[in-house]
Amino acid sequence: MKKTEDRKHPCQQHAGAGKTDDGKRRTDDRIIFYVFCLLASVLCPLFVAGCTVGPNYQPPETKVPAGWTGQTGAKSPASPDTILLQWWTEFNDANLTSLIERAMKSNLDLRQAEQKIRQARAEGGAVGAGFWPTADATGSFSRSRSGGPPAATRNLFQAGLDAAWELDIFGGTRRDIESAEADIRASVEDRRDVLVTLASEVAINYVQLRGYQQEILIAQSNLKAQQQSADVVRKRFEGGFVSALDMANADAQVATTLSQIPVLETSAQQTIYNIGVLLGREPQSLLEELSPASPIPVTPPEVPTGLPSEMLRRRPDIRRAEARIHAATARIGVATADLFPKFNLAGSLSVSADRVKSMKWDSRSWSLGPSADWQIFNAGRVSSNIEVQKALQEQAVLTYKKTVLTAIQDVENALVAYAKEQEHHKALIDAVTANRKAVEIATKLYVEGQTEFISVLDAQRSLYSSEDALVQSTRNLSTDLIALYKALGGGWDSRTPDSVQMP
Repeated sequence: MKKTEDRKHPCQQHAGAGKTDDGKRRTDDRIIFYVFCLLASVLCPLFVAGCTVGPNYQPPETKVPAGWTGQTGAKSPASPDTILLQWWTEFNDANLTSLIERAMKSNLDLRQAEQKIRQARAEGGAVGAGFWPTADATGSFSRSRSGGPPAATRNLFQAGLDAAWELDIFGGTRRDIESAEADIRASVEDRRDVLVTLASEVAINYVQLRGYQQEILIAQSNLKAQQQSADVVRKRFEGGFVSALDMANADAQVATTLSQIPVLETSAQQTIYNIGVLLGREPQSLLEELSPASPIPVTPPEVPTGLPSEMLRRRPDIRRAEARIHAATARIGVATADLFPKFNLAGSLSVSADRVKSMKWDSRSWSLGPSADWQIFNAGRVSSNIEVQKALQEQAVLTYKKTVLTAIQDVENALVAYAKEQEHHKALIDAVTANRKAVEIATKLYVEGQTEFISVLDAQRSLYSSEDALVQSTRNLSTDLIALYKALGGGWDSRTPDSVQMP
């Protein structure tokens, strides 16, 4: 009897082959895993501990004077920050405070500056994305025929995943992120600068409006007195006591003063329109609210000058210029990183079949491996770009220095203007007092027939001129002080986080 051969069933043979293939695939998967771990162990330490090329940012050193030249005789509080924060409240004018607060909520320039911050933050997020790996999923279907019978038609379904990671060995991406963060800070300071300018513009327009209204009241008061004088002259003329020349001079004086009122009313209404636009509203929307006359806001007794070094930390334009130096310095590193090779870790995985149901893990294909890209020759393009970025950084430094000098000039100009206007104001008060007395005396002598009417006209002209000049001086005192607040960078709170300031 023959011994039965130990032969496997064909199905068992195929099954055994499948197991062999599965084992091979598992071995391949282990190889992939080990290779990936090896690459990660080699490249990731380089990535984490990689150098950052390019210069590190150093805050600019700027020499400023120890004190203000124009502060002679000015009284300054010990801590100016509290006053500078909301300096407009020092004028004790509820209408002014309300207008500035409304402007800070609805001004269109301010809202535009806020959108620029959002834009800068979004751009910074896009730059920061370059620090991390990317992965793309793909899928496709194609139907093809190579000729012959219909059986030659073929369908192909494909699905895959591609991943890539550029390792920031030399810090180019990190410098790019650093530059983007500095750009965000510059945008924040732009908004703060708009706040400072907005508060001062609303206040200046409000003070000018009240000044025009007071000038109108002065003109109307003088017009009334001149009309009374003209009535006296008319009666004396009708009685034959004076010539027609006196009558003509009196009427001319009345007409001249009357002609000034429409001009002042035009300026007042146009100023209301300006305030309306600053509040982000229709120009005529504030006519009813602001048309009634009101006194010019009185200047506070203390001038919050502080020290020049404090101004450097407070003025938004100086802070913005410093942030731009930081951004320009970081861009030098971005350009310098192009001198060195770029290392990438890329991988792909795909599955394909002629039917969707047939797409299985067994039909996969993959690739994984590192790559390097190094520009050996580029005709000096990278070096030239580095020099460009260095020149831009130097320009940013010079812009910063000029901004500081301009800021010091703004404060000194405002201080000297405020101090000299105080002297001017005091002299005008004395002039108004003397001119009022001169009008009384001249009018009395003219009625008694002891002087010519020309003396009355001269006295009235001098009184009107001095009273109008006094109103303008009062307005200038307030606007000079507002200019000082603006020059010192008042109008925003450095203690409030940017996230809270952003609506």
